[in-house]
Amino acid sequence: MQATISIPKGWEYPRFTIGQRTQQGLIIGIQYYATDTLLAHEYGAGWRYFILTDKNSEEVRSYFDDQIQLLSVAELQVQLQAEIEQHQQQIKVLQEQLAGGLTDV
Repeated sequence: MQATISIPKGWEYPRFTIGQRTQQGLIIGIQYYATDTLLAHEYGAGWRYFILTDKNSEEVRSYFDDQIQLLSVAELQVQLQAEIEQHQQQIKVLQEQLAGGLTDV
């Protein structure tokens, strides 16, 4: 089943999605500051995106959509390829551990 969210009437739709990679990092959450709220008055109305700047860190920053830059297709391909290679290396190590563990039994 596909996860869905409902956007109340009067709210604009977000430009970005959870899980999307940007130049700032990985979007891990979004929050809407409605026009008639104190937060919107103080910080501006609209969607606020929470971005994990580094997957090996707990640092999360928040940005409005006009502060976010998408990765180019080439940048996204480089990031994804590096992640694939990292996972393949982890699989290789686990396979070696599994094979070594079976001979010790």
